[in-house]
Amino acid sequence: MKVSKLLELSLLATMALTIFIIELRIPNQIPIPGIKLGLANIVTIYAVYRYGPKEVLMLVLTRTILGAFFSGQIISLAYSLAGGLLCLVGVMLLRWIIPEKNIWICSILGAVLHNIGQIVVAILITGTLAIIAYLPLLIVSGCIAGTFTGLCAQLIINRGWKRKYADES
Repeated sequence: MKVSKLLELSLLATMALTIFIIELRIPNQIPIPGIKLGLANIVTIYAVYRYGPKEVLMLVLTRTILGAFFSGQIISLAYSLAGGLLCLVGVMLLRWIIPEKNIWICSILGAVLHNIGQIVVAILITGTLAIIAYLPLLIVSGCIAGTFTGLCAQLIINRGWKRKYADES
């Protein structure tokens, strides 16, 4: 991997971690565990359309593992890894189907896959299948959060492309 690409990915990981830590400090307006906006996913969705699977996997693993340590919530690592990896696999496959101009759709589906991964881990950890009743609420919140983060990533990509073409002319 070229040093410039490694530097770019490091900066993206730093941005995602910073956003994650800031979001942790914002009081949760919805007092239901597992529901949050997931603003750091803006960086991930952006990276999905700019880098290959290995690079994005490295970004997601770095952000998830360091985020768990920085937040002091090591127990959340299992939930975050399961959700993040399931989301990543789904979104990496979807990027070949969903064009870049509709990246927000990919983000919604990724958020839903993330929530499904979290529920599966919760069922495995607790041994309680009744947790699946919580899934519809997570899916609705995932659709809302995924739309917002996807639209933000869409805006960043659109502005980046305009700037790139403006520089070439």
